Amino acid sequence: MKKDINHRMKTTLTILAAVMSLAFCSCGSKPAEKEKATKPAVDTMAVMVMQVQRCSKLYTTEYRVHKVLTHDDKLEMKGKLAGHDYNIPVPLGKRKVAIPIDATIKAYIDFASFSSDNVQRDSTHIRITLPDPHIVLTSSRIDHNAIKQYVALTRRDFSDEELTSYERQGRDAIIREIATTDIMEQARVSAANTLVPMLQKLGYRPENITIAFSRNFSGKDIIHLIDKTTVENAKKR
Repeated sequence: MKKDINHRMKTTLTILAAVMSLAFCSCGSKPAEKEKATKPAVDTMAVMVMQVQRCSKLYTTEYRVHKVLTHDDKLEMKGKLAGHDYNIPVPLGKRKVAIPIDATIKAYIDFASFSSDNVQRDSTHIRITLPDPHIVLTSSRIDHNAIKQYVALTRRDFSDEELTSYERQGRDAIIREIATTDIMEQARVSAANTLVPMLQKLGYRPENITIAFSRNFSGKDIIHLIDKTTVENAKKR
């Protein structure tokens, strides 16, 4: 009889211990599940876009150009004799001028309109498509004291109107030559140097990051990217 009582007590204690163990496990798991469920997920896309937009106008490239514009003209006698055209240079009829021009050209990228449309990504790789850059002529200066002229005795000096015209031609030549430089590639590389460290902090490896423009720019495209107002302002100085 005593053995039966002891056996029943042991069985009851075993069942009670099992119930308490299950209750403890159940209570211990619920807070963790609740915390996991309520913990907000970080929207890395929104964070990324916001950080890139903070770059605002990112000046990426600067070119300093020194150009000497030369003009050489000759006084010639032209006409027709016996049905033949003639063109005879006049002795001591030459004029020459050399005009030094210094200009500073900058490229910048405006990230004000940057959005998630500029981003393509998967679990490991990310590609940032940059907005089209802008090119500005930030300064243009003629060193009037360094202008060199040679005028023959039979010729008059260059007029202010002529010198102004030659100066304008020099600026226009500088603008055209922008298309032959690597300004677009330099703008892309400079932007990458700013954006890659930012993307690394978000967990992307440098070799899995691509920074590019939406297209390859031709010389004609580059000319259209130049802010014409800066060119006009430079002409007035």
